[in-house]
Amino acid sequence: MAEGAQRPLRADARRNREKILTAAVRLFAAEGLDAHLEHIAKEAGVGSATLYRNFPTREALVEAVYRNEVAQLCDAAPALLAAKPPFEALRAWTRLFLDYVTAKYGMIDALRAIAATGSNPYGHSREMIQAALSALMAACAAAGTIRTDISPADIGAALEGIALTSASPEQRQRAERLLDLTLDGLKARPARSA
Repeated sequence: MAEGAQRPLRADARRNREKILTAAVRLFAAEGLDAHLEHIAKEAGVGSATLYRNFPTREALVEAVYRNEVAQLCDAAPALLAAKPPFEALRAWTRLFLDYVTAKYGMIDALRAIAATGSNPYGHSREMIQAALSALMAACAAAGTIRTDISPADIGAALEGIALTSASPEQRQRAERLLDLTLDGLKARPARSA
């Protein structure tokens, strides 16, 4: 094994890591930075030592949670396209985008603190998200279900704006209505006859 390379995790260690990340997302979204790491460990069903072995600091956990959420969001695009018609896949993905942003809000102060240290927790997340959205929109365009005069960057900006309205569970319904309006505006319109 090359120097500095990490061995793959055993299956049980990988499951524990995933349980910690899942619990952390839920608690960071609910409690923000006030979420206690011991509470996260308990919620995950692991001991504190297991949590600290995987994530020695709160910052390491926050950054791992963020990167995991981005990866899950982006990995969902091809899976949705394989399971649904393109426009329905796009619609489902936009709901996942709202979930992602809601989880990120609970960690935003920690992510800013990490960025202030010179680390870049965001890395290539914007490009990854843009690529997933582009793939969904390209599939919709190929199916003739959306307009082709609107770019993925435009829809991405609209999604980010809509996501700002979904910071709390009470506002989620409004955000979903705004998503529906945006997606309805994106639909291809039949050509007018002369």
